[in-house]
Amino acid sequence: MPKYKRALFLYHIHAGKNNIEQKLSQTLPILSKNIKELIVLQTETVQETENACKLYGEEIDLLIILGGDGTLHTCVNSIAPLKKRPVMAILPGGTSNDFSRMLQIPQNLQAAAEMIIEGEPTNIDVGKSNQRYFLNFWGIGLVTDTSQNMNKNEKKSLGALSYLMSAIRTVNNAESFTYKLCSDENQFEGEAVLIAILNGKYIGTREIPISTISPTDGLLDVLIVKNSNLSSFRELLSMDRENTNKEEMEQLTHFQTDQLSISTMGTKDIDMDGEILSSTPAEITVLHNHIKMVQAPRK
Repeated sequence: MPKYKRALFLYHIHAGKNNIEQKLSQTLPILSKNIKELIVLQTETVQETENACKLYGEEIDLLIILGGDGTLHTCVNSIAPLKKRPVMAILPGGTSNDFSRMLQIPQNLQAAAEMIIEGEPTNIDVGKSNQRYFLNFWGIGLVTDTSQNMNKNEKKSLGALSYLMSAIRTVNNAESFTYKLCSDENQFEGEAVLIAILNGKYIGTREIPISTISPTDGLLDVLIVKNSNLSSFRELLSMDRENTNKEEMEQLTHFQTDQLSISTMGTKDIDMDGEILSSTPAEITVLHNHIKMVQAPRK
């Protein structure tokens, strides 16, 4: 008996490095055998992707997304406001596929398709910033500059390595900004080169070494980086150790919260899951257990 009755298989024709025929041949035969009614839809624009999610979102059991973090971000922003939301599943067909890594989804498409059938839906938190939603991260400063400095030709030829190369170029010219951040528990103000609010722990395929990051705990991890120097990097690497004393850190500030507000002197572009579509100030909350997503079965 099929595990899902009705599903939408959505793919963005321009996601990742294309080779779409190969990607479809690796995934559709596996999924079609295990889903009673499988609707396959190709989109070419963000608007088409949004429209498809809104049209089918409340009528399907499962939304399968073949694409990258940008396509996933568009789908989350279309599905999150719905009263009845389908289970979401990711086939990592983009450049970085960061949130799929957080869910321990195989990066091989055939294995990922098999995992969609074998895995179980898990309640996943979603961040909300003003009127938009994010699944993986929210950031201003260095992370936004890195995205904006990305060379399109490098991204096409080098894939995820292009994000690292952009980060190296950007960090040498990082400029600090003045901010004020308030939550129920904390209030900070000063200068920083980066503020990141994390629901996932991968950015540009690189794992952020903060052990408390979880997309299921109802909390967001807030990271403030004061300077782009070697000391900041060393402190960040130390955060994966349980005996790290965060109060002794000079370059970083880290805490968890379920809501906060951020303002900056002058507007700063906001990067959410790799998409830059809004700017500060921002009111940010976490929507606990808001979307069900298929993740790898626990071993």
